[in-house]
Amino acid sequence: MPERNIEFGKYGARGIKGHEAVARQLDALAGYIATPVTARRGLLARLHYLTRTPHARAAARAAGLTVTDDTLRAWLEGRRTPQRRNLERIEQAYRTVRRENVARYLTARLNRAGRGTRVEIHPINQSGVDRPRQRVVQFRALNVRRWDRIVAAWAVGDDRELDEAWVDQVVDLGSEWGQYEYVTNVGFAA
Repeated sequence: MPERNIEFGKYGARGIKGHEAVARQLDALAGYIATPVTARRGLLARLHYLTRTPHARAAARAAGLTVTDDTLRAWLEGRRTPQRRNLERIEQAYRTVRRENVARYLTARLNRAGRGTRVEIHPINQSGVDRPRQRVVQFRALNVRRWDRIVAAWAVGDDRELDEAWVDQVVDLGSEWGQYEYVTNVGFAA
């Protein structure tokens, strides 16, 4: 069984960790607000999402948005504009709360009652590697049936646990799984 890569990119290969590609795809499936937080429309959309119910407010406070109710009201009414630091906190709180809200739905959707979801793994880019050092790595497809650990780690933002959960699924590729620790893209739809 192969070990993890220690010196990835030493000879010019390019790619990202597989779990980072999975996190990007889950982020795309989460359906975040497209308008940036710096625009008035994007700010209002995020603030409405974070303040529409008492549960949402509690989750926003737990996620780091710790401003007073008067300040929130002033932002919503347009009497004041948040500083850059607060805009970053709003964005971070929004993403955290959104991930928590869609995690259960995504898990059920990706597990598909035990049938799983087909995942396409695109290998690393070896165009910068000298010909004698290039490995034969090809596009692979894998059916992942257990998404619970992956989605749970993504929802709380735990990169280490997400990496371990992803590697637990990739080992199903057999003895070649180490070649897919770094990839150019991981694609799946739900």
